[in-house]
Amino acid sequence: MVVMAIAIFSVQNSSAPPLAIKFLVWRFETSLIYTILGSIGAGVLLVLFFWIPRAIKGSIRTRELKKQVENLEKVLYQPAALGQEVPQSKEI
Repeated sequence: MVVMAIAIFSVQNSSAPPLAIKFLVWRFETSLIYTILGSIGAGVLLVLFFWIPRAIKGSIRTRELKKQVENLEKVLYQPAALGQEVPQSKEI
């Protein structure tokens, strides 16, 4: 949906005069569509730059927690393996 809106906007404004962009010591003159696409691309890169490390940390943490749950389930459901007595169930 967003891509479609950007495409329509760029076609409608393709006859716009070039924009002068100043950044620190650089000065660019480019069309409006290149400015928009460059801004969107920079935004996507920034989001990925901050999201990827967080996703990796979350994945590692999830894996660690799954291993911990498995270990706790082994201790809970297999007490005889640790030298403990297994409680006998009473039959009625």
